[in-house]
Amino acid sequence: MGQESVRSELIEPYFVKTLRCLRCGKEYAPGAIEYVCPCRSNRGSDLGTLDVSYDYTAIARVTDPERMRLDSDPSIGRFWPLLPIAGRQSLPPLPVGGTPLLSVPRLRHETGLPNLWIKDDGRNPSASFKDRASAIAVARAQAESRPIVATASTGNAAAALAALAAAAGQRTVIFVPQSAPPAKVAQLLVYGSIVLAVNGSYDEAFDLCTKACLEFGWYNRSTGYNPYMTEGKKTVSYEIALQLAEQTEAKAPMKAPDAVFVSVGDGCIIGGVHKGFKDLLTLGWIDRMPRLFGVQSARSPALYNAWRSGAEIPEPVRAATRADSISVDAPRDPIKALNAVRQTGGAFVLVEDEAILQAILPLARFGAVFAEPAGAAAYAGLLQARRDGLVHKEETIVVINTGSGLKDVRAAMEVAGAAHAVEPSLAAVRNLLEQGALST
Repeated sequence: MGQESVRSELIEPYFVKTLRCLRCGKEYAPGAIEYVCPCRSNRGSDLGTLDVSYDYTAIARVTDPERMRLDSDPSIGRFWPLLPIAGRQSLPPLPVGGTPLLSVPRLRHETGLPNLWIKDDGRNPSASFKDRASAIAVARAQAESRPIVATASTGNAAAALAALAAAAGQRTVIFVPQSAPPAKVAQLLVYGSIVLAVNGSYDEAFDLCTKACLEFGWYNRSTGYNPYMTEGKKTVSYEIALQLAEQTEAKAPMKAPDAVFVSVGDGCIIGGVHKGFKDLLTLGWIDRMPRLFGVQSARSPALYNAWRSGAEIPEPVRAATRADSISVDAPRDPIKALNAVRQTGGAFVLVEDEAILQAILPLARFGAVFAEPAGAAAYAGLLQARRDGLVHKEETIVVINTGSGLKDVRAAMEVAGAAHAVEPSLAAVRNLLEQGALST
């Protein structure tokens, strides 16, 4: 089934209104186009990213922030009118979302930011933010009776898809670069996915996945290509607004922070964060848009470079960052990512890999959040932005951890150090104490 085919047989959810190309502005009726607009960018090879729009007047008649807050289901299911699904029953039977917004008092003291919060999405079922999008992918694939859902991923999106698909009994094929961390590949195999380790980069795996889906009729979950993945990712903004209002005893049931920091590779997550807050602002449920800060590694700076130069489409780079989840040569969702920063008055922040790895420790030791390098990058970006004067002491700031540190134990051990070898005797422990080896 091609990207321009008409799919009138698919009954779209009532609240989805149109799909609009962010490059050429053309609008499509729901079901009239599958993934991307066929318009071309100036570079000549990229297809137009679509944005899903909703009938917000109708949505406001069936739900509101108070109903969402009181819903007994803490998962993304409580947001179903704002999602491209027919109802919460369409979602896989594995709850996604409802992750904690942590007040981190010791980290606040360490940073001098008294209103700092950590949104820990490493506590999702497959231990990453990507579960939010994968839940939508599985729901839509099953609504279309697709035999297989496929994706290209450096690890987290694939693991999320594998977990959600296993819960729903959906077959999956995953394309990963051979450099993907073993812990992430292990998740895919355990959940029963067919894993194709591509002898090449993430970008080459992405292109192969796209071709295979078009050739064999598989449902393509890949970030930046499937417009509905943004819709799953935006749910983090709904949760932040609800949780922030509740924990700060705000007068309204939803509250927007002043700034949000998130690591960026393809750009789909920050695009989703932006979309979520835009939804809330359109509905009148929050009174302002937070500034969004995208954090990139200096070894994968394509979107940072485009932001600095004012370009619409980033020039590809040769990505080589240790933060594999954000290691991308040519970002697949650049328009949404750049809009997220430019339209909110935020910024892209560049950090070195060393700073990313070192950020793992304070997050864990002062915030009790064990983050993989990509998650720690967001915190490293906050520290850099603080030094650059981009945020101020009294502002309410949310840092999103996008993945658990268990995803990349090797990186954690590199900065945390090794265990102390000791004989099974009290004398051996006393000797280590006298040497100062057990001091912290």
